[in-house]
Amino acid sequence: MRSRSPLKLNWQPLTPYWFLFPAMVLLVLTVFLPALQAFSLSFTRYEYDLTQLPQWVGFANFQRLWQDVVFWQTLRNTLLYLLGAVPLLTTMPLGLAILVNRQIKGIHWFRMSFYTPVVISMVVAGIAWNALYASNGIFNQLLAGLGLESGVPWLTSPQLALWSVIGVTIWKGLGYYMVIYLAGLQAIPGELYEAAAIDGSDGWRRHWDVTIPLMRPYIVLVAVISAISATKVFEEIFIMTKGGPRNSSKTVVYYVYEQAFQNLEISYACTIGLVLFLTILLLSLLNLYLSRDRQLYSLPGR
Repeated sequence: MRSRSPLKLNWQPLTPYWFLFPAMVLLVLTVFLPALQAFSLSFTRYEYDLTQLPQWVGFANFQRLWQDVVFWQTLRNTLLYLLGAVPLLTTMPLGLAILVNRQIKGIHWFRMSFYTPVVISMVVAGIAWNALYASNGIFNQLLAGLGLESGVPWLTSPQLALWSVIGVTIWKGLGYYMVIYLAGLQAIPGELYEAAAIDGSDGWRRHWDVTIPLMRPYIVLVAVISAISATKVFEEIFIMTKGGPRNSSKTVVYYVYEQAFQNLEISYACTIGLVLFLTILLLSLLNLYLSRDRQLYSLPGR
């Protein structure tokens, strides 16, 4: 009789999972487990003396959050940040991308100059803009040259501080979103513009007839990404205003930092973070809702 060969297992289908395993372990240890722990701490009292074990308090932190005037002010500031930054970060980079999507001499230098703020550290950018916004900074010197001797309190006025920081966010994000739009523009076939020109579309009209419809997937992508980034803004606030004056520029993420690392109210900070997570989750669901149509994300020219 012929002897049977030993059973051989086919490990080849598992090869991708072995490559993913180290990254998944790292993701579980640094993201999922801390997130679950933060969720559980939201229902406890864990503050001041961090050597003591958390005490279960149920929904007491959420009741406190509902009555917290500062939290609602930070939530309002975050929404104002969304309204101030997202529309401009969605439209202005598209205009820049159209301008630099030309085959002319030296165009690469223009693209690099617009992208340079993206690679600058936010710490460096914040310090530089603090100097520009100072009472004796360039902006107030220019205004003084126009006859406004008193200057403008860019970062010390409750009415202007948040909008001044939004200006820095827009300045730093223009180049990043411009590159996304530029990739989409370069995927549009030139024949479509030629056909539009035959139909009578010329100048900026052709962008309205051809570019905007085909760039809709990228516009939605940029809008969602910039909205999520604006919801999580922290570095600009920390470096430039520290949430002041009178909490006028304090956002939800900065309030989480303040409660956790300055006031040592860890459980309350986790509660605020949970509300922020739900807000970002809603934005992500909005992205899924907008992208449910396959034609929305079909590549131009296909």
